[in-house]
Amino acid sequence: MQDFLICMLTKRELEELAGRWELVKLLDKGMSQRKIAEKLGMSLCKITRGSKELKKANSALKKVLESYL
Repeated sequence: MQDFLICMLTKRELEELAGRWELVKLLDKGMSQRKIAEKLGMSLCKITRGSKELKKANSALKKVLESYL
């Protein structure tokens, strides 16, 4: 998967993806959205989107997160 993403995405897009993955992990650990925004330098809008995705029934993000841990 890593090789595929490296071929498909720019360096900036890979960094963005890594940041979004980090925010999902922090949300799952219970960190507040505001603290995540400060820690990662991201907008609350991106963090809220991640939070909503994690709360969805059958969330793909949650499934990947659970298999990752």
